[in-house]
Amino acid sequence: MTEKKIKEKTQEKSQEGITVKKEENFSEWFTQIIEKAELVDLRLDVKGFTIIRPWAALTIENMFEHLEKELQKKGHKPTFMPSIIPKENLMKESEHVQGFTPEVFWIKNTGDNKELALRPTSETLYTPMFKLWIRSHRDLPLKLYQRGSVFRMDTKATRPLIRGREFIWIECHDAFATREEAEAQVQEDIDTTEKVMHQIYGVPFLPMKRPEWDKFAGAEYTVGSDCFMPDGKLIQQPSTHLMGQKFSKAFDATFKNKEEKEEHLWTTAYGPAVSRILASVIATHGDDSGMILPYSISPIQVIIIPIFNAENKNKIIKKAKEISDKLEKENIKVEIDEREYKRPGEKYHIWELKGVPFRIEIGEKEIKNNEVILFTRDIKKKEKIKLTELKNIQKLGKEFDNRLRKKADKFMENRLVSCFNKKEIKEALSSGKLAKINFCSTDKSGIKCAEIVEKELYGDVRGTLANKNEKPTGNCVICNKPATKVVYIGRSY
Repeated sequence: MTEKKIKEKTQEKSQEGITVKKEENFSEWFTQIIEKAELVDLRLDVKGFTIIRPWAALTIENMFEHLEKELQKKGHKPTFMPSIIPKENLMKESEHVQGFTPEVFWIKNTGDNKELALRPTSETLYTPMFKLWIRSHRDLPLKLYQRGSVFRMDTKATRPLIRGREFIWIECHDAFATREEAEAQVQEDIDTTEKVMHQIYGVPFLPMKRPEWDKFAGAEYTVGSDCFMPDGKLIQQPSTHLMGQKFSKAFDATFKNKEEKEEHLWTTAYGPAVSRILASVIATHGDDSGMILPYSISPIQVIIIPIFNAENKNKIIKKAKEISDKLEKENIKVEIDEREYKRPGEKYHIWELKGVPFRIEIGEKEIKNNEVILFTRDIKKKEKIKLTELKNIQKLGKEFDNRLRKKADKFMENRLVSCFNKKEIKEALSSGKLAKINFCSTDKSGIKCAEIVEKELYGDVRGTLANKNEKPTGNCVICNKPATKVVYIGRSY
């Protein structure tokens, strides 16, 4: 469903729950989730620009926290760069110019006759700074990142969180003395995606080295993280790029090596778009009742629902606060829903829709028995537990996330299929799967076969696995020439 249609539906917001099944109509399911869980608002009425509401914003903040912790652990330092790029900077690298100029938002009336662009990406901001900050091999490696927004004038249909003209991300820009170090950084970026997006957010991916015709503008090569959506389409998540020396040569960014000779820097870039990754989190883990947020990133990990009447309200609320205080001391994110104008059943529905991992219900009977009712969102299990057992919530949270990740892994594994002719490829794509095939080449000589895949099979050559060296065993499935690569074909957003 396009952004325009979503906006029209938002005008007549419904209080009812999710009315479609995720497996039967994922597009409508996703639309209802982001509306009814109050994640975004489109009524600013500017194409491709989305207002992110508190529940989504808090989730994104938690996602940032995990990413930044991992990046800093691996030696990255934070920076904040301007949101604008001088035109002369953007024009320095020829491939970059050709790739991004059609997508640039140009700023008019800057006051000093200087042409400025809203940054679509920041290679042309960081590289000139590398030139100033790096003098010697002793200054290397230099690994920097920033969190913020980038802007691209996408002319295609936009979709909140999935495809927009502004997205919120982290971008890393790193400089090295040698190609070997730069390529090691590309592999480290894949490892960061594994440790954070997969292990923490529970979203599995395939690191795909893109074919020559699909690499980032200005890069030597690109590795994109392909994730499955429930409809079988792929969405690209974090991508990492070996920039080589293209940008350092364009900006004459050099350093003195150990022999005191001038060399150009080797650079890389890595870009996890956190707002877009949230779309994968929602799509991967949610069910027909709403979102299911991993315990590790949920803004509220435990919601307490006190069940009271006018006579026992103070007593029940007091006990709920005692439980809340104990959980907070265990560094658990907890909140009490004390709203009197909502019935308990309504509260259950709301917090299930928002995907909170655990719900505690407590009333007169539970206080008397020194227990609570614990509801676990992913398995929809209700059980009575003693108050002393609440100390196990953190452990249960880890088990919660493990279940989500294993379920997502199984879903992805079932989507991979080897194909040996065009008919099998078409059948695989039509059933929402990813076709693994022998292919002639991923350099420019393979473009003709890629065009056949696109026009006849309605698919895309996603690339080769970047973390595994797979050897072809026969001829190209498309042209029957000797195969040099094993590639994966899918349909994407």
